[in-house]
Amino acid sequence: MTATHFWRSIVDPLRVMSARVLHWEEGRSQPREEALAVEEPLEVRLNQRSLAIIMRTPGHDRELALGFLFNEGLIRSAQEVLRVEEAVDADGLPLPNVIEVTLRGSEARTEQASSGAACQATFERHFAVSSSCGLCGKNSIADLLSSLTPLEPDKLRLRAEMLYMLPEQLRAAQAVFSHTGGLHAAALFSLQGDLLLLREDVGRHNAVDKLVGCGLLQGTFPYREHILMVSGRTSFEIIQKALSARIPCVAAISAPSSLAVELAEQAGITLVGFLRGRSMNVYTHPERLLAAG
Repeated sequence: MTATHFWRSIVDPLRVMSARVLHWEEGRSQPREEALAVEEPLEVRLNQRSLAIIMRTPGHDRELALGFLFNEGLIRSAQEVLRVEEAVDADGLPLPNVIEVTLRGSEARTEQASSGAACQATFERHFAVSSSCGLCGKNSIADLLSSLTPLEPDKLRLRAEMLYMLPEQLRAAQAVFSHTGGLHAAALFSLQGDLLLLREDVGRHNAVDKLVGCGLLQGTFPYREHILMVSGRTSFEIIQKALSARIPCVAAISAPSSLAVELAEQAGITLVGFLRGRSMNVYTHPERLLAAG
């Protein structure tokens, strides 16, 4: 066997590929078929200008584009968006892996710019975003909190017993992960522990952006009375996105980073880590949690 061969999986042709691999166990090897999570670039165009290339798992691309724009501060609400659609070429044929977002009033700005009477477009930025790392545009908590207001004190209370049930629901709903073992998941739960929405991606930051984008498209945003759960660790960027979405509680199966804990404390977010089986660590704002009884 001299080369790896790939083909689209019948399980999920959009998001899963199959590959022929050489599996070793102890001192013996044999060929077998393995499922891989698809990772492809998505180009996001804003007002007819290329803005970002995001490495992601295909699916829910319109949500990802809108969530990315919101979490990067380029839009403040869905009302600013005129259209979000798959791009087409000069012949009107779909361009794969390209999403075009048009803001309200952008036609006038584009026409003015093409006439030479305007300076650079309002959003003259370009990003290359990997699936493994969030966009580190905000370098300090002080800078972030100058543009995003911390959550107001509230009377939300969460039962510890309910939180213990979330990981099992998350895993059961991870369709692609069950085949590939290679995707992160982000999910929204109600305060009563009901799974409301789940998105998978090779990048957990992308999965959260897809949740935000779905809320913008469906008119269910912000998520003031929801719990965000992620399948991996909790980074600064995950807490940043939760704060943008006004989510009061973030839970994760793995550990948070030190900066994530610091931001959650100052942002008014209850941060839970190592949520596994019947145990968890509550790092910030434990006043929202209630013991059984």
